[in-house]
Amino acid sequence: MISTGDSLPDDIDALKAALLAERAARQESEARAAGAEAMVAHLKLLIAKLRRERFGASAERGRKLLDQLEMQLEELETAAAEAAAVAAPEETTTVRAFTRNKPVRAPLPEHLPRERVVVPAPSACPCCGGTLSKLGEAVTETLECIPRSFKVIQTVREKFSCRTCQTITQPPAPFHPIARGRAGPELLATVMHAKFGEHQPLNRQSERFAAEGIELSVSTLADWVGGCTAALAPLVALIEAHVLAAERLHGDDTTVPVLAKDKTVTARLWSYVRDDRPFGGPSQPAAIFYYSRDRTGEHPRRHLRAYSGILQADAYGGFNELYAPGRAPGPIIQAACWAHGRRKLFVLADVAKAPLAVEAVRRIDAIFAIEREINGQSAAQRLAVRRAQVAPQVASLEQWMRAERTRLSRHADVAKAMDYMLKRWAAFTCFLDDGRICLTNNAAERSLRGVALGRKAWLFAGSDRGGERAAAIYSLIVTAKLNDVDPRAWLADVLARIADHPVLRLHELLPWHWSPGGGSRSLAA
Repeated sequence: MISTGDSLPDDIDALKAALLAERAARQESEARAAGAEAMVAHLKLLIAKLRRERFGASAERGRKLLDQLEMQLEELETAAAEAAAVAAPEETTTVRAFTRNKPVRAPLPEHLPRERVVVPAPSACPCCGGTLSKLGEAVTETLECIPRSFKVIQTVREKFSCRTCQTITQPPAPFHPIARGRAGPELLATVMHAKFGEHQPLNRQSERFAAEGIELSVSTLADWVGGCTAALAPLVALIEAHVLAAERLHGDDTTVPVLAKDKTVTARLWSYVRDDRPFGGPSQPAAIFYYSRDRTGEHPRRHLRAYSGILQADAYGGFNELYAPGRAPGPIIQAACWAHGRRKLFVLADVAKAPLAVEAVRRIDAIFAIEREINGQSAAQRLAVRRAQVAPQVASLEQWMRAERTRLSRHADVAKAMDYMLKRWAAFTCFLDDGRICLTNNAAERSLRGVALGRKAWLFAGSDRGGERAAAIYSLIVTAKLNDVDPRAWLADVLARIADHPVLRLHELLPWHWSPGGGSRSLAA
């Protein structure tokens, strides 16, 4: 800093040196201030991201940003109209009278049984004591709940003796869903569905049964779950074969805490979904789950060792070897998920209000809007629309992103979000050449939603064997839901029939061949 007063030097060179020193100190101070401001902005963005992950919405709204802009436009238009109305002379407006309709209650379900409770009528007129004649009746319906009931079924096998040859004859013992089990199929299905479909641990189920007067220990319920898993294993194998025969798969995984010695370890539950409905495929949807102790790449390689086709997944590096050209029995085509790419930009647009992120999301949403219109059409129809309408927008998006990317620092969050897509652009754009490929991997993510919800209830799996058992039952329940079948009713019917069902006709018990009436749907498909 330059001194003041009498301390100023008289030498011009000294004055120049002091001035240069002051400028250097000021520049250094400004650089430190700019660095501090950048760090503050970065920390604020990081805190906003963490708050959004912790307290924000669990799912994105596809039109959220556009809706915000439309709301701002609506507010401006309303304000302009209000100002114009104040400035304009008063005018008389005649509004046609109308009667507001009262809300009408929907009738109670017709399939429920009705119990008539008749309120006794007076035997004589309360006014004059005369004789009454019935004119009609008014019926008020009330929905009531009856607690579940239990019963013991006694299967009696009468024993007979032949008077001629003294041979004793007795009908054979009936098959049980599980060996030496004393639980019927409905009870077993209730326990299984409550544990894996409704996320109720066995200890809570045991407490609920005890409150209803039925003493069932946790160990007994665990034995039933294990026995049912073994009995249903053939169906899991059929679903696995059906899924892995698909031309295109959705793949994803999620964490599963597993109890270990003095701690819990983070294991993985893998999901592979076959769903041909988006391109009008005739095959039924199904899902197969696998359990693994860790997330190394050997697990998806083992799961898909005999598969060759299209895999829609995220950018997990463990899948990379599956895309190798020389892989046997054949390379797997990588199809990236636009929802993953959009999500990284959406967070920045939602939290930081970054203009580039907002523009990128707007362009991507325009592509999604076209895709929604062709969902369910044939692969050829989807491909034609994509080449005519989607391809130009994708090319424009790529050109815009690459141009804007060159102006950004590699450390910028928007640049990292763009790089996620640009570095995998071939995988992101392969859907333009194949009508079977979807734009997102949401089918696999939806299949894992129940696991993510259940973790908050059951906290952890008891062992690796428990994780494998959970994967098998999740495969059955999620497949039933994909085919619009009630998992509990289907499990109850299958457990009642599978013990003496012919092996060659086991496919009749699959969810897409099953009907609530106990029979099978048409097998023409």
